[in-house]
Amino acid sequence: MPEALFQILEPGETRQKAACAPGTTRAIGIDLGTTNSLVASVKNGQPVALLDDEGDAIVPSVVHYASDGSNAIVVGADARDRLATLAPRDTIASAKRFMGRGPSDAEVRRQLTPYEFAPAAKGEPVVRFRVAGGARAVTPVEVSAEILRVLKERAERELGAPLFGAVITVPAYFDDGQRQATRDAGRIAGLEVLRLLNEPTAAALAYGLDKGAEGTFAVFDLGGGTFDVSILKLERGVFEVKATGGDSALGGDDFDRAIAAHLLTALGLPADAGGDAGLARRALDAARAAKHALSDADETTVQLGDEIRPVGGQTEARLTRAQMDALVKPVIDRCAGPVRRALRDAGLSAGDLSGVILVGGATRMPLVRRFVRDLFGREPLADIDPDQVVALGAAVQADLLTGGTGHGDVVLLDVVPLSLGLEMMGGVAEKLIHRNSTIPCGATQTFTTYADNQTGFDLHVVQGERELVADCRSLARFKLTGVPPMPAGLARLEVTFTVDADGILRVSAREETTGIAAAVDVKPTYGLTDDEVERMLLDSFAHADADVRARQLAEQRIEAERILAAARAAIAATPELLTDDDRARIDAAVANLDRAKAGVDHGAIRAAVEALDAASQEFAARRMNRALEEGLRGRAVGAVEADVEKSTAAGGDLQARLERAGHAGHSHR
Repeated sequence: MPEALFQILEPGETRQKAACAPGTTRAIGIDLGTTNSLVASVKNGQPVALLDDEGDAIVPSVVHYASDGSNAIVVGADARDRLATLAPRDTIASAKRFMGRGPSDAEVRRQLTPYEFAPAAKGEPVVRFRVAGGARAVTPVEVSAEILRVLKERAERELGAPLFGAVITVPAYFDDGQRQATRDAGRIAGLEVLRLLNEPTAAALAYGLDKGAEGTFAVFDLGGGTFDVSILKLERGVFEVKATGGDSALGGDDFDRAIAAHLLTALGLPADAGGDAGLARRALDAARAAKHALSDADETTVQLGDEIRPVGGQTEARLTRAQMDALVKPVIDRCAGPVRRALRDAGLSAGDLSGVILVGGATRMPLVRRFVRDLFGREPLADIDPDQVVALGAAVQADLLTGGTGHGDVVLLDVVPLSLGLEMMGGVAEKLIHRNSTIPCGATQTFTTYADNQTGFDLHVVQGERELVADCRSLARFKLTGVPPMPAGLARLEVTFTVDADGILRVSAREETTGIAAAVDVKPTYGLTDDEVERMLLDSFAHADADVRARQLAEQRIEAERILAAARAAIAATPELLTDDDRARIDAAVANLDRAKAGVDHGAIRAAVEALDAASQEFAARRMNRALEEGLRGRAVGAVEADVEKSTAAGGDLQARLERAGHAGHSHR
């Protein structure tokens, strides 16, 4: 065996605080999620989620790339709710599942994946999605950067000051490639990434500081695309991760796929949607809606739309909670193995824990909560919103790193999720840093030559728990050359691994007899090169104005589509309320808006929307009057007067008036 020395560095870096000019810069915490993302900040000593203009904290992690030549990019709810169905191949969701992954990874062949993948060039290590009608190919890093950019803009608008930096959370079981990809996404979005923080640690930080908890806790984190479990000890401001485990390809998305395949089969359609991207997207959206409904109800109806009707088949199906539980139970059962391993690594049993913390939207499901209760033998804690708790913890850490004093002297002792080592002769993996080692940390080990007159060393850095390199993930390769020829066994090569507080690895090697040295900041096999990141940063600066205009155009086009749909539905529902003059004015305004929507002037589209609103005012008023008359029959005078006051105060644009009238007149509530 080679001589080895293992050294754990002092965790002083976790206590360093960056300088921050009071009142001029702020730091934020970001939960970059598979399904949804959030940004939070510390205000008056308390972490709070930052909201958009509609009062929503959540940004759906969905990005749409327009195919009309405008280069417009839409992020969030509009991309998820409208564009994902209208243009499924141009709308990317769950990009986090592909972060740090290569084209050959099994992720890219998942059932019901509606994306089109760009063919990989020879030796190209990065997954690329074909979007914008096939005109562009973007990486998961670029998709994630668009989400981070929206969160950054929200934070700057809400805080009224430029940002100092951000703490971005990652699943504890993210490997080096996935972590580096996340950091690259932050750089492309224009963020100074202060720290990558493991999601379970962030959750424990939020719980420990908010509740003053002490003891040993399990954090059960089941999100849209990843599952983590961590065993943490909280004691007097020290958050020590004792063990961690999980699966970076397991989450609520897998529930959706199982439900969607069942629904398609029940409707007489292929379980894989037959390669139809639009059908796959509608099935996944319907499955997600059914999953949410069945968290509260025992039964729901799922409707995929008449356009997908098979010959002689149905377009809607009933789904019960019992049926859904049976479909997703095999997925949930996969969580048990990592939980038991984490407890075993920590030297604990479930009965030794002080509590179990739930994190992630998937933990809202009754079946998941029963599973956790049965697995740990206790009711889990969920009194902090599981969708927000990770972002809140990240905000606390960001505040601490930038000089915040409202949380006392807190020390985070996180761990390496997977072992790190080198390839030896015969393809064996020699581990230098073992999983669950506290970070920051380092290890030094000495090797020697295998053959006479060997003049160099090829070093292959790998990550994983398997004994053979072929079963581990390749992280980096580099060479140390210039070693004088010597008999085998005389050269002495000292290799040092260091892992920083973000979990990013640096490897250095030195031949002791000559002093020749080499080092590498491990750029994972599936990360982006510095040149690619630099190009993306420069592109984002050079095209900033054009990007704003493109986003405005996309938003106005979406608004125009909504208004047109509402107007046409109202006309179809109550044509008898239209006079000839009304019909002529509205038809002309609709045609004008259709023409404007096809153009590239967002101001012209807005003006056309306002013109349609003006042209339809009398018609909308008649629809409102009819709806009120129908609603007034048999009601008390006082209740009627109250409703009239509310209606008068509400006012609203064409869309609101038409939708209110349509709902009231046709009992769609």
